[in-house]
Order: sequence, then C-alpha cells, then structure tokens
Amino acid sequence: MRRGRAWVFGDNIDTDAIIPARYLYTTDPAELAQHVMEDIAPGFAGRVRPGDIIVAGRNFGCGSSREHAPLAIRASGISCVIARSFARIFYRNSINTGLCIVESEEIPNEVQQGDDLELNAEAGILLNLSRGTVHRIPEQPAFVREIIEAGGLLPYVKRRLADD
Repeated sequence: MRRGRAWVFGDNIDTDAIIPARYLYTTDPAELAQHVMEDIAPGFAGRVRPGDIIVAGRNFGCGSSREHAPLAIRASGISCVIARSFARIFYRNSINTGLCIVESEEIPNEVQQGDDLELNAEAGILLNLSRGTVHRIPEQPAFVREIIEAGGLLPYVKRRLADD
C-alpha cells in the first residue's frame, strides 16, 4: 500500500529534467534526491514527503538511459510514478532500481496537484481520497511486484539466492 500527495507533471519529462546532468558525478541516492526535478519544479526535493506519488503524461523518463533518474525519484521519497506512458528504458530501469511504476491512460486525467492518493498495486486499485474516486490500474506480473518490493533487481536476486 502506498499513500501520499500527488505531484502532477506533463508529457515528455526527460531524464535531464528528473536529475540534471550536472549531478551525474554521483550515484549516492541521498545526494541525487536533493536535486530531483529541481530545474522544472524548484524546491520539489524539499517539499516531497515519503509516500508521495508522481502523476504524469506521456513518455515519462525519455532521453538518456541513466539509472540516476529512477534512483533520484525513489530516494526522494516518491513511492510510485503513474504516467500515461514511459520511455522503455526508464520503465526497465525503474523496475531494476525498485521504483514502482504504473501505466494508465485514465488516471492522469483524474488527478490534480496535491490530491491525496492511495495505491494498492496488488489489488489493482488507486483511490483518490481527495475526490472520492476509485481507479483500476493494470495488473503487474507478480515477479515485477516482487522485484519492486525487494527494492530492485539486485536485492531480489540476492534474496532468491539466499533462499536456495
């Protein structure tokens, strides 16, 4: 279960907007989190709270293939990104780094900045508590949910190997 305030962005939010290239000298998640979205939403990193959810338009995460972008988002406290569509490499990098992502055509039309959202990915439901609406989300394969819940692909594999 994920619950937080909605942060709404438009179409074509590229990886340079998510984490500007001038911060690519580090892979430290805490440092990346301090600069997430700073060029398109100044002060975002200081206002985001654990559990908050980004809701965006089409082609979220386009641009370069850097893993820094989903790392920065996740480290900032964002619990999930819901978008109409994702750039394919950002989608894969998000799963690999443990960032929950959901594609939905409907939800971005129904959510406004600051709405209180509750996401239950396992049940396939997003509640907009501010508006009293319920939205179905596409079901993710169980193994994808397991990777995200483990914190990414490497922790998932380590856990699986330890279980054997």
